[in-house]
Amino acid sequence: MYVPEHFRESDTQVLQQYIRDYGFGVLVVANGEGIEANHVPFHLQVDGDNPSGVLRCHVARNNLVWQRIEKGGQVLVIFQGPDAYVSPSFYPSKAETGRVVPTWNYLAVHAEGCAHIVLDPNRLREHLHKLTEHHETARNPSWSVDDAPRDFTESLMRGIVGIEIHIEKLTGKLKASQNQPELTGQESSPALRMKNARTTVACRSLSYNSYKRRCFNHQVEICRRLNFSVFTYNDTYTIAEVLVWDR
Repeated sequence: MYVPEHFRESDTQVLQQYIRDYGFGVLVVANGEGIEANHVPFHLQVDGDNPSGVLRCHVARNNLVWQRIEKGGQVLVIFQGPDAYVSPSFYPSKAETGRVVPTWNYLAVHAEGCAHIVLDPNRLREHLHKLTEHHETARNPSWSVDDAPRDFTESLMRGIVGIEIHIEKLTGKLKASQNQPELTGQESSPALRMKNARTTVACRSLSYNSYKRRCFNHQVEICRRLNFSVFTYNDTYTIAEVLVWDR
């Protein structure tokens, strides 16, 4: 991934948190058999033995990508965070000189490592527990794998294969118009902030307000790190919009 220095995120702990918050990734396998990409949810585990982290996921047994991984080799996992089209209308230079073009702001994390398959039913069940708990924690009532009959879950587990990836390299890119010094003015009125909007980030939720809130809270953290201020948040609709203006 091409990453200019002013867009680079090098803090491992920050990148690991991005993975936790945007854990639906793309598993990419490329070798002599060709290139293959699969969209799957991941769970990240970080401990003393694995400071860079271990990614775990699972695929259907009928998905033959696991047989390619069984043969060994490196894989790439891509995580995509919030993204937004940035209109030239957001910049004062549009009216002053016209020398401005659209761009796209986004957050992306790439994880590279060696992948192994997991067939042991105990390790596979542990993975399913951790993945489920990560996403159910904020829900009330929450659901656990143990809530379903064990014979039922065991029959389903026979139809999946686990994949484990020990992360060897993390690359992060947070492109949020950091290279636009003209937007660092001291305008304070809401009207001028709206006129000088740096970006609009849409947090899309498939269903639950808790997921929207989690995305929103994480986006607020990103904005604060970039010295942005959060102007408003609409928690009414399935599409949650975070309007971000420069201070």
